[in-house]
Order: sequence, then C-alpha cells, then structure tokens
Amino acid sequence: MDKDKLKDILENVRLFFGAATDFNRKSRSMLFKEAHNEMDEFILLCFGDILGIPIPTTYYSLELLPLIAEDLDGWQQRMINRLYVWEEKWSDYGFDA
Repeated sequence: MDKDKLKDILENVRLFFGAATDFNRKSRSMLFKEAHNEMDEFILLCFGDILGIPIPTTYYSLELLPLIAEDLDGWQQRMINRLYVWEEKWSDYGFDA
C-alpha cells in the first residue's frame, strides 16, 4: 500500500472518530439552540398577549408567570429581533419560504 494512501485513510479515520465524539462543540450548541427555541415557543403559547397575539388561554397560564418571569424580558427581545420566523422554520425542513 502506498504511503500517501495509508496517510489519507488514517486521516479519514481520525476525522470520523473526532466528529463522532465531538460532544462539546457543535452538538452542544445545537442542543442549546433547540432548548432555547422550545422555551421560546412555550412562552409564546402561554404569553402571546405580550406581543399582541390574542390567546384565550393566557388567563389560565398566569399561574406559570412567577416561574418564568425572569425569562420574559429576554424572550420579548428575541421575539422582536426574529424578523423571519417563517423562513427560519421552513428552512429546518428544506423548504424555500
């Protein structure tokens, strides 16, 4: 076997195992992003009235307000800054918005 070919094979194996065990960089940031998105969507369903979306169940979800009150300011700013929510969600599934 040629030395260059063996070097390429070893490099590919190293890259494969490096990516397969990469728990600290990309996979962790993806998990944090998904958790953030899930929390944002939950707060939107519970307290959409803050953004002007009339949701009739807000009265019943007021019991949750003390638990997530500290997250509301940051959530409101994130929702205001997200200009292209539909485009972002459709791109997750490979569609063009």
